Amino acid sequence: MSAQDVAGFLDYWENEGAIYAQRGDYAWMASLVPGKRVLEIGCGPGFGTSALLERGLAVLVVDNLPACLNAVSARAGAAQRVQADICNLDEAARQHIAEFAPETVVCWLMGAPAEATGANGRDGGKAVVSYRERVHRAVAELAASLESVNALHLVDRTVIPWQAKDIGRDTLVNYHLGKTLRDLPFSADRRDALYRKLELAAVDMLNTQKMHPSLKGAVPTLASLLAKRSQ
Repeated sequence: MSAQDVAGFLDYWENEGAIYAQRGDYAWMASLVPGKRVLEIGCGPGFGTSALLERGLAVLVVDNLPACLNAVSARAGAAQRVQADICNLDEAARQHIAEFAPETVVCWLMGAPAEATGANGRDGGKAVVSYRERVHRAVAELAASLESVNALHLVDRTVIPWQAKDIGRDTLVNYHLGKTLRDLPFSADRRDALYRKLELAAVDMLNTQKMHPSLKGAVPTLASLLAKRSQ
């Protein structure tokens, strides 16, 4: 989802994120994260940050939107916070991250405001795809540059035919190996790729099917990939 502005985005995710948290979606994502020190790229209103903290992990959040960092401060105050653009990190931000010495980097792209993605509703989603690819790559390059990092956890919302989820695992791995992780010291296989069905109301499911008529039985899901540093 890409609301037009940051305020609209946060209003949406305060409600949507609360539903995800209640269903255990954020707890599920956090349960897949190895290590004790986690760098979280992009935090939204802080539901993911809270789930990581509830596991007893040390968390450093990087986000370029002050409103999101303020929301994290209120919801998950134990997390460290840095305001920075992951695609254009300055030296001070890099130093802070290096000193934190994360073992895992997580990037859970659940949504972003249109002013960040460039989405305009007329390009068939191309701007959002380009934004995701750009952020994924920047996150992966940062993770590769940090000697302390052993794993990278990526989660996206997507739509797949649920009966084809096993095939989708191979597709997810190949996509990230070919784009996000290309020429970087990380590996992944289908055992590291998981899907979780998002339980939506009937009206939301109907809208999803209208948006994706070619995907019979398509359902919204969380697509998770855990990439590990190659030995």
